[in-house]
Amino acid sequence: MKIVVLIARILLGLMFVLFGAIGLFHLVAPPPMPDGLMKRFSDVLTEAHYTQVVSSLQIIAGLLFLVNRFVPLALVLLGPILVNILLVHILMAPESIGAGLVATVLWFIVFYAHREAFAGIFKAKA
Repeated sequence: MKIVVLIARILLGLMFVLFGAIGLFHLVAPPPMPDGLMKRFSDVLTEAHYTQVVSSLQIIAGLLFLVNRFVPLALVLLGPILVNILLVHILMAPESIGAGLVATVLWFIVFYAHREAFAGIFKAKA
C-alpha cells in the first residue's frame, strides 16, 4: 500500500505542478475552444485573473506533494479545485473529464493514507 500511495502522491504532485505552470505561465497555447458556455466561462475566469490564483494554488499543492511535506494541507488546497474541475466538466464539457477523474482517484488514494489528519472534521459533535 505504501508504494501505491507514493506513486499516487508523486503523480498528483507532477500533474498539478505541470498543469498549474501551464496555466500560470502560458507554457502551451490552449487549443481553440468552440463557442458556447464553456468558452464564455473560461474567458471570464481568465479575464478576472481567477485562473492565475487557482494555478498558483495548484503549483503550491503539487510541490508539497512532491517534497512530502504538509501533505494534508496540499489535500485541503486541492480538494475544492478538484470539485470545481469535475463540476465544470460534468456540466459543460463531459467529453474531457478524463484527467479530472484520474486526479480525483489519486487524491482519494493519498487522502486515505492521511485520513488520521482529518479525523476531527468527521465528528458530528466537536
